[in-house]
Amino acid sequence: MKLVVVSAGLSVPSSTRLLGDRLAAAVDRRTPVDIQVIELRDLAVEIAHNFTNGFAGRALAAAQEAVTEADGLIVVTPVFSASYSGLFKSFFDVLDKDALAGKPVLVAATGGTARHSLVLEHALRPLFAYLRAVVVPTAVYAASEDWGAEGLPERTERAAGELAALMQGLSAARPAEDDLPAEDDLAVVPFAEQLARLGA
Repeated sequence: MKLVVVSAGLSVPSSTRLLGDRLAAAVDRRTPVDIQVIELRDLAVEIAHNFTNGFAGRALAAAQEAVTEADGLIVVTPVFSASYSGLFKSFFDVLDKDALAGKPVLVAATGGTARHSLVLEHALRPLFAYLRAVVVPTAVYAASEDWGAEGLPERTERAAGELAALMQGLSAARPAEDDLPAEDDLAVVPFAEQLARLGA
C-alpha cells in the first residue's frame, strides 16, 4: 500500500516534516507501506504557475499523481494566522476535485503554542470533509512544548492506528482484478431467454 505524507513546512529542519515522519513511521509499524513525502515548499513556484496558466509543471504533476494514487494520506501544516498555511491550501486547490474522494486522511498541524490546536477541528477537518476524504477521528497537533513531553506519542500512535485500519479495510474491500466479472458475464440476458429459464 502507498502512504503519502504532504508537508507544508517551510524551514529546514522542519517540525512539520518531523511530525509527518513520526506519523508515517507509526503507520508503517502497523502495516507495511511504501512512504512518499511531498515537501510543498519545493513546489511553491509550480503551484503559483498552475493558478495563472492552468498547467501543472512536471514536479507538481508527479505530486498530484502520487496523492491521487495513494491508499492513504498524512497531511501536516504549520499554523499561520490561526489556520492552515496558504501554500498548504493552494496545493489542495490545484488537485482534481475528485482526487481525495473516499481516501483515508490523517490531519495534523504544528504551532508555537497550544492555543492554536483547534485549527484541526475548525480548519483542517472541514476542508477535507469538503473534499470528500475519510478523515480519521484522531487529529494530531504539536506545539513547541509538546516535543519530548507526554501526550504527543500517545496521540501519534492512536491516529496512526486509525489510519492503518482504514487503509487496510478499504484495500481489502477493493475487488482483485481476477475477482471482477468477465465482460461476457455482464451481458444483458434477453427477456425471451429469461422467460424460458423460468419455464414460462
